Order: sequence, then C-alpha cells, then structure tokens
Amino acid sequence: MRDDSTKKLLSKRDTLRAWLGQARFFTEEVYSARYRGAIARARRDEDDLFMLLVFSEMMGVPNPAAYYTLELQPLLLERFHDWHTRMGMEHSPLDHFRCC
Repeated sequence: MRDDSTKKLLSKRDTLRAWLGQARFFTEEVYSARYRGAIARARRDEDDLFMLLVFSEMMGVPNPAAYYTLELQPLLLERFHDWHTRMGMEHSPLDHFRCC
C-alpha cells in the first residue's frame, strides 16, 4: 500500500514537472519571438565581419591575425560565395579563387 501512494506521488510530481517545463518553453518562445529577427541580423553581421577578417589577407588588407586565421579558410570556403554576394561583390574578389 505504501508503494502505491509513493508511485502516485512520483507520477503527479513528474506530470507537474513536465507541465511546468512545457509552460516555461512556451513562455520563452513568446518572449523571444519579437527579437528573433534582430538577433539573426546581429549574428549575420558578426559572421560577415569574421569572414572579412579571415579572408582579408587574400584581398590585400593587412591582417595581424593572418597566421591564426589561415587554417580557417578551408572551412569557410563553402560559405564564401554567399558572403561576397551579400557584401555587394558580383564576382569573387580573389583573383586566384573563382567560386561563381
């Protein structure tokens, strides 16, 4: 008999915990929905600046961190075309690298 009451108490506790978790999730979604666009734009701007930093030496801009960013170039080449078109460059600014 004692085990049944303990199981019911745990079951109610788990149900309440699950409901509170769902309520917290929906509350966070409602609160952050209006800022989602601004956060996405800020992240895109930071990514664009980082791409410029990584590829700046190849475009003739002195980069004091070129040694550290050199190993990141192969990882970012997949996104290079999207970046240079978003920056308003119709063709790749790199003479030795044609992506389009």
